[in-house]
Amino acid sequence: MFTYNINPVLISIGGFQIRYYSLVYVIGFLVAYWMLLKLAERKEIKGLTKEGVEDLVFYLMLFSIIGGRLGHFIFFNPSVFWTNPLEILMVWHGGMAIQGGLIGAAIAVWIFQRKHKVKFYPIADYLVMPLSFFLFLGRIANFINGELWGTITNVSWCVNFPGVEGCRHPSQLYEAAKNLLIFGILYFYRNNKKLKEGVRFWGFILLYGILRFITNFWRDGGEAKIIGLSMGQILSIIMIMMAVYYLWKINRNDK
Repeated sequence: MFTYNINPVLISIGGFQIRYYSLVYVIGFLVAYWMLLKLAERKEIKGLTKEGVEDLVFYLMLFSIIGGRLGHFIFFNPSVFWTNPLEILMVWHGGMAIQGGLIGAAIAVWIFQRKHKVKFYPIADYLVMPLSFFLFLGRIANFINGELWGTITNVSWCVNFPGVEGCRHPSQLYEAAKNLLIFGILYFYRNNKKLKEGVRFWGFILLYGILRFITNFWRDGGEAKIIGLSMGQILSIIMIMMAVYYLWKINRNDK
């Protein structure tokens, strides 16, 4: 049993705070920017230039944050739209959905590739690898924040979070391990030239959907369940179905 007593604030100066969770976002976008610059220098993605990288990272920051924020309320708390719509703008209160963030990021890449005449899949195939690693760090940050805890349990590694009834599964750490596993698989296949364009992207979606569906059994999301499944699991099933369909299409050499 572990009693949670971690300070989620890394640095506090007056009323200004830097939290571990926000730091993951900042570092994630900076690393993505640096890695994309290296790709542009080596000309590994046809049409990607250093100037284009700045546009791409800007679009990714804008649309992934908007998508993640809207997705959180659309999928998990829709009543906010008519009870307190201003809450949507209060990003410092927390609340981001990976599903909405992925949709936003995909829109960002689509807009970029239309503007700069760059293929969608080579960029998407590359981005899912650093994305999976920073999702791993993000779940660690969720644990540090003492949020998104799991269901009540009596296992020896359960965690007592302040103000939360019972000892809980550290589901944040389960999901962190899931994201690290996905990163490891993608990293292993990073230089495999036999994989067709789009396989790594949809492979990420498939792996994330399957593993998120499993880990959600230990997560106390608080949302109403449909036929015994949480909204996170229903969205995971949709991700799995989409991934299987598009992987099948890619295997058939369809555009």
